[in-house]
Amino acid sequence: MRCGGWAMAVLVALGCAGRQEEPATMARARELLRKAEAPTGDVVLRCEPPDAEVTLDGVTQGLCSDFQGTPRGLRVGEGLHQIEVKKEGYWPYTTYIEPHRTRAVLDVRLRSMGTGTPERGTP
Repeated sequence: MRCGGWAMAVLVALGCAGRQEEPATMARARELLRKAEAPTGDVVLRCEPPDAEVTLDGVTQGLCSDFQGTPRGLRVGEGLHQIEVKKEGYWPYTTYIEPHRTRAVLDVRLRSMGTGTPERGTP
């Protein structure tokens, strides 16, 4: 029994002395934490009409009324992002934003595609 205890102590000491590789789950957790701490921004959208659809980088996020700042705006991560506001019957609005840890306010008024102005040459 004494010999087994001594051998175990040697194995534990050798195991602790050698550098073991970090498990993949720990590496993934560290990466997720790093990204969570990355600079983000918040975009408050004030739109006319308020039920226009909002897309961020081509992915639908909701309606403009969802991001009026109460309780939150549209969260955007680090880097340059495309924001598009659109509604059937209106010309779409597209802009690009880079957050830099700020809160931006975007006032958008969509223009109707209706026949608001006569064509040239018509009385």
